[in-house]
Amino acid sequence: MRNLKNIIILLSLVLGVSACDKGFEELNRNPFYPTETEIGPLFNGVIESLQLGWDEQFYLHNETLYGITQLGALTAETFQNITIGTENVWSNYYEALANIREIERRLEEYEGDPEALRNVQAMVKTVLAYKTFKLTDLFGDIPFFDAGKGFQDIDLIKPAFDEQEAIYKFLLEELAWVQENINLLPDPETASGEKYLNLEGFDHLFDHDLLRWQKFANSLRLRYALRMAEADPAFAESVIADVLGKDLPLIEEGEDVALWPADLSWLRQSSSWSFREHKKLRMGSTVWNQLSESDAADGSGIYDPRVHIFFEPNNDGDWVPFPQIPDTDTPPSGGIPYQEHRDLNYFVKGSGNIYSPYNYYLVRDEVYVPELIMTAAEVHFLKAEIYLRGLGVAVDEDLAKSEYTIGVVSSMSFWQDVFVNTPIWTNKPPELSEGEFYSVTNHPEISIFTATDKLEFIYKQRWLDAFRQPWEAFALQRRTQATPLEGDYPEYYRFSYPPSEAENNPDNWADQSGKMGGDDPGVKVWWMRD
Repeated sequence: MRNLKNIIILLSLVLGVSACDKGFEELNRNPFYPTETEIGPLFNGVIESLQLGWDEQFYLHNETLYGITQLGALTAETFQNITIGTENVWSNYYEALANIREIERRLEEYEGDPEALRNVQAMVKTVLAYKTFKLTDLFGDIPFFDAGKGFQDIDLIKPAFDEQEAIYKFLLEELAWVQENINLLPDPETASGEKYLNLEGFDHLFDHDLLRWQKFANSLRLRYALRMAEADPAFAESVIADVLGKDLPLIEEGEDVALWPADLSWLRQSSSWSFREHKKLRMGSTVWNQLSESDAADGSGIYDPRVHIFFEPNNDGDWVPFPQIPDTDTPPSGGIPYQEHRDLNYFVKGSGNIYSPYNYYLVRDEVYVPELIMTAAEVHFLKAEIYLRGLGVAVDEDLAKSEYTIGVVSSMSFWQDVFVNTPIWTNKPPELSEGEFYSVTNHPEISIFTATDKLEFIYKQRWLDAFRQPWEAFALQRRTQATPLEGDYPEYYRFSYPPSEAENNPDNWADQSGKMGGDDPGVKVWWMRD
């Protein structure tokens, strides 16, 4: 009965697209789409699944990763119901994977010219790679190669776990296929005269801009090849050499990959909820020390303009970080800085709010603040590290310094654009010109030209740029052990598998747990191992 129940659940996932948040629902309907494929709504469901989960943000980001990465500080003991967050992330992935497997099946059964499918295949492979990389980096080994196929084969209802190394290398090869096979011509046709199948009207990530799909795929290749560079240098460097050696297209300024609620008829309500319900996050001393050269409460020591976007003063109008490592004499934090009464009474943060909170409008806005996937700034920081270390390319310190500096300006410009274009944002800081941003990069705490440890500066700026991507900051911290930190790096390397996996896939979970020496956060993921 359990197997039958699982099959019914999987079929319902494939045949019906979920819609937990507002928006996307109407995007699933297109009366002009050819009925012989009907993969458009399925693909749109996969794009919809890129939204961050409510519990993912509450329990994994706010309660765990911001504190671990020290992009913020937890001011009190929290719920620590991490499993609620891991269940959210796990179920999101495997529900989307069921849709992807069904798309793959329908493409395999296509009776026309196989070449006509290449662009759709490229899009599916790219989004699958992004989602899978994200999940495996959080958990390590995961069910993948046979996962999501239970509705096709009852024997695959309980798939085995696959090694992260195999998953990584497969996905990087799939992304190379995207670069080699995607057809950027307008309205392309096969050699036999058949028009390419397209998902126009259902691609709500890039609006059927195939060049942006190609750039995203190549940028992902750089991100994950660099991440595995210590685990398998030869493989990683071959990928990097292919991308940079051939000058393949990458994400550029203004092409940041993100979900923009205003473009998707979707309200980003989960962010405000996660901060409002959690309440305990504040600006920590670690991140403050990367944004200000002194502890002056009036903000006179601030040198990085992003501090005004990421955080705000306390209830008394002072900039006060919470100690990253508090002691028994540290005054407790309180207040109500994330409650929606501030829509009308912005300055009322509660008398107990004695530490600087996260910027209210950054987490409150539901329409104009995006959920980030990959920024142009990150691509510059990836290239800066690669050229500085000579990974897959010749060492070029001058090029590394240039990419780093452009990356800093790109990050500052991006975040400025966010608040400039968010109508509800009041008390906005002064806007800076591109030239003024470049002047900021001359500050000794930012300038790579005067830095003794240039790699440390690259990691710091990439860490800051990932402010609203704490899972990416977590990966950077684990890989480098060189991001800003007070105290010792935590021996927290992964999330334990959600309880549902032990319940529904007990034999494979037990095998995997035994292989790892225990399903424990202290177990390193593959690309961390010596």
